[in-house]
Amino acid sequence: MSVEWQPVRQSRTHELVLRSIEERVFAGELKAGDRLPPERELAPVLGVSRSALREALRVLETIGVLVAQPGRGPDAGARIVRNPDDALGRLLRLHFALGSYSLQDVLEARIILERSSFAAAACHAPSEDLDEAEELVRGMAAPGIGVSTFNDLDTRFHVLIARSSGNALTSTLTSAVRESVRPLILRALEEAEDWPATARALNAEHDTLLMLVCEGRGAEAADLVERHIHGLHGTLVDGPAGP
Repeated sequence: MSVEWQPVRQSRTHELVLRSIEERVFAGELKAGDRLPPERELAPVLGVSRSALREALRVLETIGVLVAQPGRGPDAGARIVRNPDDALGRLLRLHFALGSYSLQDVLEARIILERSSFAAAACHAPSEDLDEAEELVRGMAAPGIGVSTFNDLDTRFHVLIARSSGNALTSTLTSAVRESVRPLILRALEEAEDWPATARALNAEHDTLLMLVCEGRGAEAADLVERHIHGLHGTLVDGPAGP
């Protein structure tokens, strides 16, 4: 019987370094917050050049797994990140811009995540998070608030509630999904015919959402946040900006 040979896949050196680091993460040998050895020590141990090692570290830094601290001293070098929110949000924004996900996909994901977040926050939110959320709502109610500032505070409010739910992954995903549509939501707010009235209406819902969470009425908060998301994000899906 004849044998059908296939080309052997070659890996570039930096890809082998990436694989080695990934294997140590998967094995639990590297954890969030751990610092990698200096390049001058790690490169010879791995049997690669420092340039190949740097290329691998740059890839890991780009995808948000590592943060590099240049210079000398105990704080210098590459460290495994503890919080992947920013990196995940950046990647999701890029994929959204490239058309990997539709507005409808993002809308449905937001509703699922935030219904869960608000329901759980009504049971688990610590008082300090609720105090911070109240400050954010108060900030959004400030007279003459601009659209950009409102959008920033709005994003922080929703991400804070997700964080206070007690589920770190839900918090990270909510942050990434909300950040992915921040520019579109900002544009929609800027195009509002009566911005002050729009801001008051949105913040009245924020105020009620916070009240429901504080009172432990999670099911009602979940229903309201779904309507709240449909109110603005839904118009992006239904309107000309949608797919």
